[in-house]
Amino acid sequence: MKILGIESSSLVASVAVVTDDILTAEYTVNFKKTHSQTLLPMIDQVMNMLEMEPADLDAIAVAGGPGSFTGLRIGGATAKGLGLALKKPLIHVPTVDAMACNLWGSKALVCPVMDARRNQVYTGLYHVGGSLEIVKAQCAMDMGELIACLNDIGEPVIFLGDGVSVCRRQIEEQMRTEFSFAPASHNRQRAASVAALAVEYYKKGLFEDAADFVPDYLRKSQAEREREEQNGQVDA
Repeated sequence: MKILGIESSSLVASVAVVTDDILTAEYTVNFKKTHSQTLLPMIDQVMNMLEMEPADLDAIAVAGGPGSFTGLRIGGATAKGLGLALKKPLIHVPTVDAMACNLWGSKALVCPVMDARRNQVYTGLYHVGGSLEIVKAQCAMDMGELIACLNDIGEPVIFLGDGVSVCRRQIEEQMRTEFSFAPASHNRQRAASVAALAVEYYKKGLFEDAADFVPDYLRKSQAEREREEQNGQVDA
């Protein structure tokens, strides 16, 4: 089984191929280039290095959100285009769930945090000691509320994600339970985690036709929120 993973929910652009339970290739760049410039060339290079044809793939996995609206749209369009052209199924992998899998085997409560601006984060809570256990499903929430929730739970916590650098001071000042931060090798989105989790989804029949894929934004876009504010509407 060969699964191509695509991750573009943040500044990180990442593609990977997982063959059964082996990561056979991963190409990740965390730099200020648009995903429309990077994803297809990265996929092409990975295919060439593996001496694979896209038709050899069994499915396309994509980080389906939450995250950057633009990044999710580009990643989704890339995955859908490949899926439709190759007649391969798409596997929608929740972004935050895949991030938690970066720390597989951790005994701590895993807390990915993605910066959603205005002290909001995309987050979730997970145990990943031997399986993916969702303690709190991915959601958008205020960072202060998340910290209060973690203090109530009282377990040791490990944070990862681009929200850490934005909220680090708040975390250090307000956390009342043991916590730590993931190292650079594991603290950002990775297509390897997307593809590895997708293998488990595929085995369970959790895939869809490429034409049916829709990203899970969790929040309205900034433009939509600003328009509603200008019109005096309340953002629910």
